[in-house]
Amino acid sequence: MSSSAPQETGHRLWSVDEHLADVLAAVRPLEPIELQLLDAQGCVLVEDVTVPVALPPFDNSSMDGYAVRVADVQGASEEFPAVLTVVGDVAAGSGELPAVGPGEAARIMTGAPLPPGAEAVVPVEWTDGGTGGGAASGMTPASAAPEGAAGEVRVHRAAEARAHVRSRGSDVQAGDLALAAGTVLGPPQIALLAAIGRGTVRVRPRPRVVVLSTGSELVQPGEALAAGTIYDSNSFALAAAARDAGAIAYRVGAVADDADTLRSTIEDQLIRADLLVTTGGVSVGAYDVVKEALSSVGQSDGDGEGADVDGGRMDFRKLAMQPGKPQGFGTIGPDHTPLLALPGNPVSSYVSFELFVRPAIRALMGLPESEVRRPSVRAVLKADKALGSPAGRRQFLRGKYDAESGTVSPVGGSGSHLIAALAHADSLMVVPEDVTSVEPGTELEVVLLG
Repeated sequence: MSSSAPQETGHRLWSVDEHLADVLAAVRPLEPIELQLLDAQGCVLVEDVTVPVALPPFDNSSMDGYAVRVADVQGASEEFPAVLTVVGDVAAGSGELPAVGPGEAARIMTGAPLPPGAEAVVPVEWTDGGTGGGAASGMTPASAAPEGAAGEVRVHRAAEARAHVRSRGSDVQAGDLALAAGTVLGPPQIALLAAIGRGTVRVRPRPRVVVLSTGSELVQPGEALAAGTIYDSNSFALAAAARDAGAIAYRVGAVADDADTLRSTIEDQLIRADLLVTTGGVSVGAYDVVKEALSSVGQSDGDGEGADVDGGRMDFRKLAMQPGKPQGFGTIGPDHTPLLALPGNPVSSYVSFELFVRPAIRALMGLPESEVRRPSVRAVLKADKALGSPAGRRQFLRGKYDAESGTVSPVGGSGSHLIAALAHADSLMVVPEDVTSVEPGTELEVVLLG
């Protein structure tokens, strides 16, 4: 791995870490709200939830069969079955339960409470099902044969105490911690909350992220391309990435290269945005509309170009990274809504999202610092030749990570327009700023995207 000292020209270059720290310093977790369970899916819990009642709340059967006393089936076999009197049915949801005395059994269904006197459950397959024949394969529906709840049943196998019985509190006990604050509520957590009787829960809501792409050359997928036009992929990629990060994403159709139109569009979107993301128009071209619309005369502090915008402030800067050198960040509108302005090349846009926007979304959700950034590992470069990297830039190359071998292989080239390669990558290989060449067999940091 060969290296070279970073060099800077003009306005100072911000490092990736400095820019991310600046973004996260301006982002505050959203205020907690009380939500219905299904509305809380994907949200972060802000309080510990304890169990109000034991789960399950009563001893119940784990099988369809017969509730019996252990002594009555001791030594039972197919040749010498235990013959018991059936005293009734116990279905799930049953209130008044038949008592099981010596020589008796109650037909019981999965999830039904264990009746008084019973000590175990024998599965119906261990019995004749009350038919007087051989081993039963199931029970006749109660509606079709109500007489099945009476008569006799022959039990062909013995059962130990508590066999096929789910004990009260065997899942969780009253007073136990069900879920800790900071938990992201997925389907299993929603199920647990419902099971312990919680109808609502206090959470930080999922951030609302509005994604706008800019460029008069952009056409929406499904429409015909005219000369000089391309399909708008960035807004779809970033809206999908925002959802993947945990946000509610709103994708706005491509905005033409007109500063007034962009400003009015952003103003219209502020009402439904906790975070705004634009893509394109942040470099030094004559039609870089985002920079024109959101910055005016003056320097912020000598480190970047910026200006006050409707009570907020935008700053446009250059980062020591590839791809994604031009970036914009600030807050706009009366509520100082964060806005991240990303470059327009597809790979630059996506890499910038992963490095800066995703952490901002996760911070808005109130996740702990350990869950704000993508996880990274160390892996050995597997390649046919050395990888070059520009001096003074932290390069992020698309890669395919093999956890079993601990290796990572490059996918596609380093061009910031190569969408096809990005679609087949599952990681980003990180080449440090002071490294200009990485030989095969070198260990690298790898950011995992999946």
